[in-house]
Amino acid sequence: MAALNSELAPNPQESLADYVRRVRISLSLSQKDLAERAGIHLQSVGKIERGQTTRLKHKAKKGLAHALGISIEYLDAVCKGVTIDVIETLKFCPQCWTPGSLPDPIWTSVRAKYCYVCGTQLCDRCLNCSERILSPKFKFCPFCGKTYK
Repeated sequence: MAALNSELAPNPQESLADYVRRVRISLSLSQKDLAERAGIHLQSVGKIERGQTTRLKHKAKKGLAHALGISIEYLDAVCKGVTIDVIETLKFCPQCWTPGSLPDPIWTSVRAKYCYVCGTQLCDRCLNCSERILSPKFKFCPFCGKTYK
């Protein structure tokens, strides 16, 4: 799965169809693979990529974001036709965060460096292999297999 980065961010004026197709191809996924990973019908992926669908329901948006390794905000932006200015980084407190749950929103602030509860320095990478955290829903690093805690 790809990391959240500028390469996967939607380009200005890029349609939902173009964006989903570009990211899917960059991950070497077929439409069938994407549909299975996202938990949506293959026909839905086809409709999205043909431009017949311009809005996504929450379940489809969440599934696509997970399957493509992108932020839901990217899909929101491309559906609305707006640009992504700054996506807050995924950071967590290694002492307070429960892997698999959403991190406290105050930790994701660009200015946040330390946990406001215990004072521990916030992390945005795996403590074992230093790869970026792909999603707060993961309990284990997809690169090295170690738990984030």
